[in-house]
Parts: sequence; C-alpha cells; structure tokens
Amino acid sequence: MSRALVLRHHLEDSPGLVGEAFSARGYDLDLEMMDETTATPSLDGYDVLVILGSKFAVYDHEVEAAWFGRELALIGESDRRGLPILGVCFGAQALCRYYGGEVTRATDGEIGWFEVDVVSGIELPRGPWFEFHSDHCTLPDSAELWATSPRAVQAFAIGQNVGVQFHPEIDEAQLKEWLAADEEETRELGLDLDALLEQTARETPAARGRAQVLVDLFLSRIN
Repeated sequence: MSRALVLRHHLEDSPGLVGEAFSARGYDLDLEMMDETTATPSLDGYDVLVILGSKFAVYDHEVEAAWFGRELALIGESDRRGLPILGVCFGAQALCRYYGGEVTRATDGEIGWFEVDVVSGIELPRGPWFEFHSDHCTLPDSAELWATSPRAVQAFAIGQNVGVQFHPEIDEAQLKEWLAADEEETRELGLDLDALLEQTARETPAARGRAQVLVDLFLSRIN
C-alpha cells in the first residue's frame, strides 16, 4: 500500500476531505506536526508529501528561524528524491517560495466559499472552494498556472508538485475546530460565523467530490 506523509502546523488541522480521497485511492496517511517543538519528520518509506495550511506567513523571518527553514529543507529533500508534494494554502506558498517565486501580503484576503477561474485545458473544478488566506503568490517561471481569482493565484503545478491556495480539505467539522481554536481571532474576522458554518455544511458533499478530482489530478502527474 502507498503511504502519504501529511504535515500540519496546528493541532486543529487535519487532511479532511483530501485525506479521505487519498485513503480511497489506497494510501495510508501519517499525520505529523511541524513546528518549533517537533523534530523534522523523515521522508523514508513515503510516496507522497502533503503540506497543510498555517496561520503563519512563509515570509516571516522569525517563523523561518524557528521551524519553517527546516520545512523548506524538507521540500528540497523531497525534490531530490522525486517525492511529489501537494501543498495546501501555506503549503502552496512554501512550494512557490522554494522554487523561486515570491509570497507577499495580499491587498485583500479571502475567507469563505469562492469559485476560481480555471485555465483552459486543466480539469480542475471551478468550485466553490473554501478560502482562508491573506497572502498571495507570484509564481516562479517553472510553474504551470492552473487557476486564479481576482485576488490571488489559486492553483499551480511545478513538475510533479501541485499547490492550491484554497482549502480542499475543509468540511463543517474542521471549520468548527478552526474557529474554536482562537476565539479572539475569530471574533476579529467580523464574519457571520453561523452562516459560514451553515454554508460549509451544505457544500461539504460536493466539496468531497471536488477534493477527489483534485487528488486524482495530482496523482496523475506522478511519474
């Protein structure tokens, strides 16, 4: 059976709908924390690396010194081994930065369910996909653009690697955990959280199917 290593950066994070898709395709998933308190996990025995989101920024020098520098080194090791990476939000931004792109603060962030504009010839669903970010990527020349929105690059590929700015893993249960993890920050969002959770509950069945399509697209690129 194939194995996937999933890096998370907060206890409330899980691979969610993306994890379901990998499991349905014969993958065993190991979920590992990556932060200043943990050792860098080994890639030995894995076929795929999945990097989840984070509330931190890939351009924060203190975060890089504390632990993100080790994550960039892990991406480099994955590259040398030919191990494909699926990067989600922060994970996508980490891919962008490692391969020579730039990540900066966006003029306007995105929180909620949004459709994306998909490049012709890319079989990625338009969504809606769940967004929760305040940064955006300027892609390196080696990247293949897959999807955009008026505010950010939304999906791209670099070799066997795929990055998505949105959160294909999200379902209602995980969103509840996110919002409960930092109540003060949640209040500062100024959103109708009940309405957002209700919308997420309605979207979850279709989002599950979209996550499966994304995982299939990613796996189809593996040599």
